[in-house]
Amino acid sequence: MRYLGILRLLNKDVKSITPITSSFATYQSDKWDYATEKKSFRLTCPKHFNFARDVIDKWAHTEKFGRSGGNPALWWVNDKGRELKWSFQEVSHQSKLVANVLLGPCRLHPTDIVIVMLPRVPQWWAINVAAIRAGVILSPGTTLLRPGDIKYRVNASGAKCLITNADCADSVDEVAADCPSLETKVIVGEEGKRPGWLNYEELTRRSTDNIQCINSLSTDPMTVFFTSGTTGSPKMTEHTHSSYGLGHIITAKYFLNLSRKSILWNLSDTGWAKCAWSSLFAPWIAGATVFVQDAPKFDPIRTLQTLASNPITHFCTPPTAVRFMIKEKLHNYKFPALFHCVSAGEPVNPEMLKEWTEGTGLNLYEGYGQTETTFVCGSYPSIEQRPGSMGKAAPGYDVEIVDDEGTVLPRGQEGNIGIRCKPVWPVGLFTRYIDDEARMQSVLRGDYYLTGDKATMDDEGYVWFMGRNDDVILTSGYRIGPFEVESALIEHPAVLESAVVSSPDKLRGEVVKAFVILTEAFRNADTEALTFELQEHTKRVTAPYKYPRKIEFVDSLPKTVSGKIRRVELRNKEWRREKPN
Repeated sequence: MRYLGILRLLNKDVKSITPITSSFATYQSDKWDYATEKKSFRLTCPKHFNFARDVIDKWAHTEKFGRSGGNPALWWVNDKGRELKWSFQEVSHQSKLVANVLLGPCRLHPTDIVIVMLPRVPQWWAINVAAIRAGVILSPGTTLLRPGDIKYRVNASGAKCLITNADCADSVDEVAADCPSLETKVIVGEEGKRPGWLNYEELTRRSTDNIQCINSLSTDPMTVFFTSGTTGSPKMTEHTHSSYGLGHIITAKYFLNLSRKSILWNLSDTGWAKCAWSSLFAPWIAGATVFVQDAPKFDPIRTLQTLASNPITHFCTPPTAVRFMIKEKLHNYKFPALFHCVSAGEPVNPEMLKEWTEGTGLNLYEGYGQTETTFVCGSYPSIEQRPGSMGKAAPGYDVEIVDDEGTVLPRGQEGNIGIRCKPVWPVGLFTRYIDDEARMQSVLRGDYYLTGDKATMDDEGYVWFMGRNDDVILTSGYRIGPFEVESALIEHPAVLESAVVSSPDKLRGEVVKAFVILTEAFRNADTEALTFELQEHTKRVTAPYKYPRKIEFVDSLPKTVSGKIRRVELRNKEWRREKPN
């Protein structure tokens, strides 16, 4: 059946949220028509909305009366053979325990910020739902963050609490004294007492699930993501209870094609918005199972074995992971349950799409969005697949190619990908960049929000990605701002000046490359040894995934008359020199 009209579902009465869950319980994920949905889909919000109460607890209520379909909400396994399954009733229960911990021992109040840095462990999901239930604003961070990154995020956000594990606790302690807002530290998964820290397991054992969910306004802030900056430190992107809690209805239906019977495996790290997209909000809106494999690093062979040996129906992966997997002779694996495969995070190479389909017998559908949005544009089973294109705008979004002032350009002309935000602000679009009104105004032009990406649109509405309008580097599913890498490099005594840009790579699509001017004392140093030293230095100073895989030593850097480095000139040089296969 076609998805029920959201205008009818989401009115002033919170109880009207119930049809969201009931409609996904019967929704046939491969039976929707693009033209019909694009024309008729509308997404509006009730005055009050809370994902914990209006989605999680509704699914838990459905399970209680035997109408759940049998699949768990969370199916977690790790590399040691341990397995855990939570029903929606258990997710609801665990989140209530943790919500009481946040409001009690952690001394948090609604709108306070908690930073959560955890790997793919069940507690991450419980804490996320708990924060929503308590009205506490959660800001996720990858466990790869270094002390300097942690200090910046705590101080920029004013976070009062930080939750992490033993692997990151020492890094937190290293900078905690320089974080005046940080009042409480909670450690997960460690036995015994750690000085200055509360123990998560001990707190939840003593807690109860007797709590009243906050009656949050749809417009109240819910989540803060840090996004990579091009000329400064990472910026804070704010989402409300509606923009993610309801906005990911678009992601669930049109990108992931989920139903209550789906089992979805998404490879994204918990520190990134894409994990919130496809490992929390979208699948649980649909009542689907979130499959999680907690492993220290990506292994293409193990990933293929997992897909082949488990009843996973939906798979979401960055293109870099696909590039590794297609090198492992996909024909040797059978995927009897796999139904829908999607990729996002960076452009997908047409040849890679072909190899994936030939090896698995399944299409790989591309999705486009940002930390600032839900799913915005993609390819779908119901439209013609045009390799090299990002597909068409998602229902719920009005996407056009516009100039720098927000004027719609003729079809076929390159410009900015713009999302119409006037007269109606789309539900899935973020609220603001916190404490950065100048940047917020810079992305609002005319009636459009400018995504920072360049593209063209053909006469049939297909979008063709051309590249970033700024200097953000998209590699292996990560978004890396050059300023952060340049700031790390300049701390090394060998570096006088540097410029960081993207560079083509046959396996990863693009990687970080640094052009470095050496100080006088290092002009005659062994460049091979110095390259390795600078790479290791960057890994220590900032998150390891940001290190430059390529370093070129130069005598000068191209600059404007005012002295600003022209990264665009270096980037163009790189991409003309070599084209990735």
